[in-house]
Amino acid sequence: EPLRKRGRLSPPLTGRDTTIDFALVTLSYEGIEIDPDEDHPFYIAPHGRVVRIQRDLDREQKLLEALAKEKLQPLTRKVIASHHLPPHALGFKREEQWRTFVTQGVTRLREAGWQVEMPTDFRHYIVRVDAWEMAIHDEESGWLDLDMGIMVEGERLALAPLLHTLFAHDERWLDVKRLATIADGEEILFRAPSGLRFTLPAGRLKPLAATLIDLFDGRSATTLRLPRHDALRLARLAEQARCRMRGGESAMELAERIKNAGQVQALAQPADFGLPLRPYQLEGLAWLQYLREQQLGGILADDMGLGKTAQTLAHLLCEKQAGRLDRPSLIVMPTSLVFNWQREAQRFAPALRVLTLHGKERGEAFALIPQHDLCITTYPLLWRDEAQLLKHDYHYVILDEAQAVKNAMSRAAAVVRKLTTRHHLCITGTPLENHLGELWSQFDFLMPGFLGDSKQFTATWRTPIEKQGNALRRDILAQRVAPFILRRRKEDVASELPPKSIIVRSVELSGAQRDLYETVRSAMDERVRDEIAARGFQRSQIVILDALLKLRQVCCDPRLLKSNTAARVKERAKLELLMEMLPELISEGRRILLFSQFTSMLGLIEEELEAQGIDYVKLTGATRKREEVVAAFQTGAVPVFLISLKAGGVGLNLTAADTVIHYDPWWNPAAENQATDRAHRIGQQKRVFVYKLVVAGSIEEKILALQERKAELAAGILGEDSSALAKFSESDIHALLAPLPSEKKRTDRR
Repeated sequence: EPLRKRGRLSPPLTGRDTTIDFALVTLSYEGIEIDPDEDHPFYIAPHGRVVRIQRDLDREQKLLEALAKEKLQPLTRKVIASHHLPPHALGFKREEQWRTFVTQGVTRLREAGWQVEMPTDFRHYIVRVDAWEMAIHDEESGWLDLDMGIMVEGERLALAPLLHTLFAHDERWLDVKRLATIADGEEILFRAPSGLRFTLPAGRLKPLAATLIDLFDGRSATTLRLPRHDALRLARLAEQARCRMRGGESAMELAERIKNAGQVQALAQPADFGLPLRPYQLEGLAWLQYLREQQLGGILADDMGLGKTAQTLAHLLCEKQAGRLDRPSLIVMPTSLVFNWQREAQRFAPALRVLTLHGKERGEAFALIPQHDLCITTYPLLWRDEAQLLKHDYHYVILDEAQAVKNAMSRAAAVVRKLTTRHHLCITGTPLENHLGELWSQFDFLMPGFLGDSKQFTATWRTPIEKQGNALRRDILAQRVAPFILRRRKEDVASELPPKSIIVRSVELSGAQRDLYETVRSAMDERVRDEIAARGFQRSQIVILDALLKLRQVCCDPRLLKSNTAARVKERAKLELLMEMLPELISEGRRILLFSQFTSMLGLIEEELEAQGIDYVKLTGATRKREEVVAAFQTGAVPVFLISLKAGGVGLNLTAADTVIHYDPWWNPAAENQATDRAHRIGQQKRVFVYKLVVAGSIEEKILALQERKAELAAGILGEDSSALAKFSESDIHALLAPLPSEKKRTDRR
């Protein structure tokens, strides 16, 4: 007769001080159960008759060997006697071994031929999940409701509250590095509201954590909500977690369209466009056309100098030639870019009717808006002209240098959100300059609600990423925004560009200038510490910035610091270094752009240039005839162009230059890179040399280290790399205010 082995896991037997779990093992021959240790051939059958059983000893031995591998051991005589257990009861020495046995060992025994019976009131009773499903409800309001569930012994359980409890109590799931250490085969124990215990394999849960962890912040509702533009995230989740899907067909179609945005094929450039577009620019044009077709917003975020203006003009020309530009498009930009847009529109797309809403007499132009294809205005004028601009509907509202609306509470940011338009587009080479709030502000314009409101975004993304260095949050955010950002770097798509060499020229302070730096540093360090102690770090920002400003001014030139003590200082180490460099560079035929944060510093440099008879032009916010100044440099009339970083960091094409000098470093590497890219851009034929003048050991040298950390933040979110993030904290401030090191020789670092 067939032989079966039966193991029973019994309910716990509770003694005075101890709970005992045990298993009983019996042999079953045609319903007759016998003790494995019995060795006689005669047994009493259920109907009362005595029968003889021919036992299959070889089969029994194999089954018992499989049982032995699970490490179940006979209980001691003392335990058996004190709890009145059957003499052949088995158990484990440690209670946690039962969980491993129930979740893994029972499966192995059943595969070996055992029948395992487990009463539902057994203390370690754990069941496996029968099925997973994901239900998506696509609401007309633009939100997707996600209802994840599992089937356990015929009962459907909502998965979201169970995961919320897991993520809240096991921190391994909240960090990408620790998440990777969880073995896919690890069984994670859950308890249903009914008390039922079950396990889920970690390999099925890890995609949920890596994709949806932000949705569990402080929430335990059955249904999770996310914006419709996040449909791609659900599509990836369904594939990774191997869930059965119900509903959400239109959301999955949208996910496919969003996914395809990164795979569009290059288009032919529009007829009569006055510039041969490069292959990557034609791909950019196709991307813009695809976004428009799919009713999606996006950020054209190519590096400076790769022709974002040209791609946008080609896109608008395509719209006009296709008959879709039946309304005007409005583009908002910094004042410094107006001339550049006017010039390039006239050169490349003369068929576009362009109206400039700028200047004191612009009031007469508002009535002409419907008669034009492209209307140009500026951020400073946007809120002043709000009433006039809101009278019209637009085909596109485009923000150039879109990081200019990084403050969502500004007047300009408020106005652009009120404009009625079919499509939205942002253009910027630096979508993320200083912090993630700038990225949120742009997406709040492009797709309101996609990244939540400002408060939610700070709690869910900014604080974990910027202050806590949470790489898992960073990666999730990067994946979410990636389909809507087209970012190409010059080294990737413009290989014909000549190389760019960055050279840090260091100089040491000496004499009275060094003493002044230490005097100011010591006083400001004490003041900052007192202020932080009294008011806290966050409320001490004004004092901190003032301290850093004064130290930077001493490094640039003591005369920038308005005090009697500073006025008596004759040493100007950095200015002397500059004036040593310039004659040599000019004699080599170099064409030089010289940037500074301080317009007053440019004035001091002017005096030195005039004293040495060096010709130059200057561009600051006060310059009125920008075109004439630019032309004088581009045509070779002068070898030096003095530019304030704020006024000339964008909107200039200065390919006549082959040398860039940053007189004073600034926290934001994007601002410096933008300035450098006035020269290192398409059209440049010569190698570009970039000099950064830095006082050794000073606040300036420490700024260079902070610049790298800013770059890491941008790179991590924009998908260029996955460098670890670092936070800017009180300890950084104290490091910036540290004393100068002992004097050493000047060094050049390349």
